[in-house]
Amino acid sequence: MKAESSALRDFTVDRRVWLLSAVALIIGIGATFLAVLLLKLIAVSTNLFYYHRLSAATVSPAGSPLGYWMVIVPVVGGLLVGWMARYGSDKIRGHGIPEAIEAILLNRARVDPKVAILKPISAAIAIGSGGPFGAEGPIIMSGGALGSLIAQWIKLTDAERTTLLVAGAAAGMSATFATPVAAILLAVELLLFELRPRSLVPVAIASATAAILRGYLLGPGPLFHVPAISGVDRIPIAAGCLLLGALMGLVAAAMSRMMYAFEDGFERLPLHWMWWPALGGVGIGIGGLIFPHGLGVGYDNIATLLTGNAPVALILGIILVKSVMWAFSLGSGTSGGVLAPLLMIGGAVGALAAHLAHATTDMQAFWALIGMGAMLAGSLGVPMTAILFSLEVTHCLPALLPLTMGCIASYLVTALLMPRSILTEKLSRRGYHLTREYGVDPLEIVIIKDLMSPLSENPPDGEKLPDLFVYADGTCRSAAELMATEALASLPVIDRKTGGISGTITLQDLLKGRSKAVTRENERLSLITRSNHR
Repeated sequence: MKAESSALRDFTVDRRVWLLSAVALIIGIGATFLAVLLLKLIAVSTNLFYYHRLSAATVSPAGSPLGYWMVIVPVVGGLLVGWMARYGSDKIRGHGIPEAIEAILLNRARVDPKVAILKPISAAIAIGSGGPFGAEGPIIMSGGALGSLIAQWIKLTDAERTTLLVAGAAAGMSATFATPVAAILLAVELLLFELRPRSLVPVAIASATAAILRGYLLGPGPLFHVPAISGVDRIPIAAGCLLLGALMGLVAAAMSRMMYAFEDGFERLPLHWMWWPALGGVGIGIGGLIFPHGLGVGYDNIATLLTGNAPVALILGIILVKSVMWAFSLGSGTSGGVLAPLLMIGGAVGALAAHLAHATTDMQAFWALIGMGAMLAGSLGVPMTAILFSLEVTHCLPALLPLTMGCIASYLVTALLMPRSILTEKLSRRGYHLTREYGVDPLEIVIIKDLMSPLSENPPDGEKLPDLFVYADGTCRSAAELMATEALASLPVIDRKTGGISGTITLQDLLKGRSKAVTRENERLSLITRSNHR
């Protein structure tokens, strides 16, 4: 085996990207229909549980005529979800996105076929029975499961399976919210763990395909409408966005800690985890009696917040009741997403701030939008996704700069206060650490000739080249990969121009490349010298 003899390239991509792109297009189509199916299943489940009729019409549990019997409905739903998790697959428990991350990092991007079937059904039951969750997490997991299953039928590498799993996940989000660009960014910030053409192109194709099909099946979007907004590029608005963003960072940290505190409480119960979702259903039922609008996904509540006409009772109900319902029930281990509830809570905090400031209707909608985006950025740790997502679900382009300031402020606060996001905390509790900072490998930007040990004397003419070697103008990363693959401690270095051996590079030499990166991060120097004045 010889090292790659071609000249260096900016990107590590080959013709297999065409195959992955073609398969991603198919996955995008399938994930879109899965998303539509899950939304219909939630509607059917809601009608069965709260109205005792078979219908796929979208309804809210808040209008149910059941009265006090509504307390029982979430308990029944929790029992069904617990039973499915124990005797079907325990992977259906939880948010959906952490499970996708776990499949990528720990299971070679392989998802059990049972999860692809049971996850949407359990989510439909949990949400349809009043669970205050979002549908996007289960849809992302279901789309990812579809991508993984298709990838498992084809002879692919782990990296290629990951690409197709993420393509399905992004397509599911794109189909749900009509946010193709935000879905791609979410894939990069949260799931891919890289930014390369070989993975970005197929994911983008799947997401765009889903967005196009969504226009035919569910409507083109935007999902939420906001009043016309103008005059938000002013210094007082910018200062307000920074303050609200910082506040949302604190709220996001509090929400995460509250949810995991409830989870810790359930862990200490002397009951099998199968029964926990039913106990979580008790909390949902009681909360639903106090605040019926807290039941279900609640996209109608988000829409009301973004009109600027949300009554104070709705705002306080979301902040005080919906948040506790969501944290308590999700801590019980049932099946449901975090995105829609967090958006709703963030929007409510922003709307409350606008009310306290006696803002006009259009500005109430504006501050609700800033709160919504900032909550997403802080709680999930995805600031770029939060900015683009907020714009795509509202088509409110004037809010771009204020959203950027609010989301970045929230992200900074949570990055300083929280060691992990609300999603990666779940993985940490399972014994796995996930680093969310992505950067170029230091060995990728160091050339071999800068670290190699040159030969003490020129080799004789006509000497036969070794089987395994690297070129002097190659990157140290290529040398490290070849050493790791072939279990070698050193490699000959070939001069590309002369074709002769010019030196050797060892593992010890490669460590010097790493030490340069450490020095760059930690050494503080004053590079401007003061001249002596006479």
